[in-house]
Amino acid sequence: MPTTAFDVESIKQSIVGKLQRYNGVTVQEATPQQLYKAVASTVRDQIMQKWMVSRRLRDAKRKRLYYLSVEFLTGRSLNCNLINLCSQENYAKALSELGIDLQTILPEEPEPALGNGGLGRLAACFLDSLSSLNIPAMGCTIRYEYGLFRQKLVEGQQVELPDNWLQNGNVWEVARTEDTCTVEFNGHVEEGEENGRQVFKLVDTYQIDAVPYDMPVVGYNNDCVNTLRTWSARSRANLDLTHFGEGEYLKAMEEMQMAEVISKVLYPEDKHYEGKMLRLKQHYFFTSATLQYAIKNFKKHFGNNFDLLPDKCVFHINDTHPGLAIPELIRLLIDQEGLSWEMAQRITYRCMAYTNHTVMAEALERWPVDMMKQTLPRIYMILEELNRRLCADLFKSYPDQWERIGHMAIIAYGQVHMANLCVAMSFCVNGVSQLHGKILQDSLFHDYWLLNKGKFSAITNGITHRRWLVEANPALTSLLKEAIGPGFVADASKLSDLLPYADDPAFRDKFAAVKQHNKERLQKLVKDRQNIDIDTSFVFDTQAKRLHEYKRQMLNALHIQVLYNRIVDDPNFTMPPRLFLFGAKAAPGYMRAKQTIRYINALADLIDKHPRARQMIKIVYIENYDVSTAEILIPASEISQQLSTAGKEASGTGNMKFMMNGAVTLGTMDGANVEIYEQVGIDNIYIFGMRADTVEGMYRERTYNPMSIFETNHEIRKAMSQWLDGTLFPHEPMAMQ
Repeated sequence: MPTTAFDVESIKQSIVGKLQRYNGVTVQEATPQQLYKAVASTVRDQIMQKWMVSRRLRDAKRKRLYYLSVEFLTGRSLNCNLINLCSQENYAKALSELGIDLQTILPEEPEPALGNGGLGRLAACFLDSLSSLNIPAMGCTIRYEYGLFRQKLVEGQQVELPDNWLQNGNVWEVARTEDTCTVEFNGHVEEGEENGRQVFKLVDTYQIDAVPYDMPVVGYNNDCVNTLRTWSARSRANLDLTHFGEGEYLKAMEEMQMAEVISKVLYPEDKHYEGKMLRLKQHYFFTSATLQYAIKNFKKHFGNNFDLLPDKCVFHINDTHPGLAIPELIRLLIDQEGLSWEMAQRITYRCMAYTNHTVMAEALERWPVDMMKQTLPRIYMILEELNRRLCADLFKSYPDQWERIGHMAIIAYGQVHMANLCVAMSFCVNGVSQLHGKILQDSLFHDYWLLNKGKFSAITNGITHRRWLVEANPALTSLLKEAIGPGFVADASKLSDLLPYADDPAFRDKFAAVKQHNKERLQKLVKDRQNIDIDTSFVFDTQAKRLHEYKRQMLNALHIQVLYNRIVDDPNFTMPPRLFLFGAKAAPGYMRAKQTIRYINALADLIDKHPRARQMIKIVYIENYDVSTAEILIPASEISQQLSTAGKEASGTGNMKFMMNGAVTLGTMDGANVEIYEQVGIDNIYIFGMRADTVEGMYRERTYNPMSIFETNHEIRKAMSQWLDGTLFPHEPMAMQ
């Protein structure tokens, strides 16, 4: 049974006591940051007892999931934890009696910079769901000190600033220094023999400590608290006092700084060799640390009976980044635990599950053989042996089909192919929508699918409605509770009870009032953050997602430019006033994406300067789009643009968040849009464009001819010509060349 929430008096006493003990201030004297920490610490106290019980249960006999992901985009924790603890009302009342509005201290919490886009947000939603379903799980990633970056728009262009989210500490995390382990890089492998068996020792290595920090993930209205474990890199070297004493201060610190760079930033630029190597080290760092901990924890309860490992542990590889968990587990089982190769490979296969998140070639990771051999020499040896055995097996199924086998190999053409490794060595491979799963089977991994159709599945991504409805949209949540009761908070399927209200005029009026309220919330955010005034009578039309060519923010902007030209060229043209909202960060080295941001903002300026156009169109590019911003933007939106090229978006979850908050989708038949269409019907979603098979056919047959579109469509030709004639960039006409 769920534990009882703290009563109002206990909450007040705890907050007042923490302010006195830790800050030496009263409630009236406390700063907003001090108040936030006192409240969050009180909530953490409430969580701790549950967390301890959950750990004991998890460490007993139940099977445990380790969910490995290079990203976890969690968002803020305070309000989410209050909702899941069913304590939000008590805390709001306690704070009110102390003269504090809970809503004013929530923004004081720094948002963990542990992710960027859908990959990390999905991982966070999974952890919430696992906890709410009482399934033992640990999310594992890197404790990025500066995250991706904080986005600033300067003269319409993206500028990247460090996201120093840890500068005031993290109330929710607990350092588990007792679980610190050592990760080794470089060196060389010495082969020998002990007790009649071949042994391998990695010597002359560069060693780094991995220090774990744990954050609780609270289940809804139950006693389950799972863990998000983030690994921080720490040098094993001490300060070099010899160099320091001689005044060589930078040299004295050099080794420490070089070690700790591993956990500094998410997705370091990889267009140069050093950046690519740093990414490789990052991926091995957190997978090795996680596997070492998992083996240690397993042995504590089950000794050396490793036949039990697949029954007690499963390692979920969330995209290819953590794929090195496969050779690392084999290494640990052979080199440290003394198992035979055959047994280690069999156990590893039964422990690994892989989710593919993309069909884009650049995202299917490949590492240069020389880099892998230099950085992770023992891991490379294991990959070579895995590849040798795999290719021998493939030859039996595809004799003399060397090109086909090379396409399926782990190592081929001077590169290590991580997707092939994950598919070959996982007992389960899933796509993240029905369409994506079909593409994996019919195209990307077709040859593997022919060999083992049973291991492939399609499991459509989802979202946690407690974050994206209950927390993000309290006004709508109140309306829904009034209409159908609170049961949907625990069970989202109960939202179907709303169907009879679809044609209820009174309910629709209340819903419209909620939408207006949410538009006013966004109006305030945009004014406070960017000093831009927006008119809430406009239709709010939003495209907010990671910036990439296949997601087609450029298509959206080009359409807006065509509308602008129609207004300017035709004095009789009119349209309902529409606010176009964009939110996305461009990867620092992705110049075409950064140019798209510049183009959108130049177009916004052009429209704002035209007296007639600005009455019908406005563009706002939301700066530094993150989870907390999304929680205000999404409930305010009325149109959700999901424009990916059909067949390129694996799933998408933004489409679900927008529709759950009452926005109508305008999109292609791609990813989860297909299943949304099947659920809501043609009257409740606006679908356009080619289907995935048509797009694939055009790529295959090379029939796509953009120049003919340019030459025959005068509106597109005019808009694109304006990119270079000074209309958009009067001081730099060739900026878009």
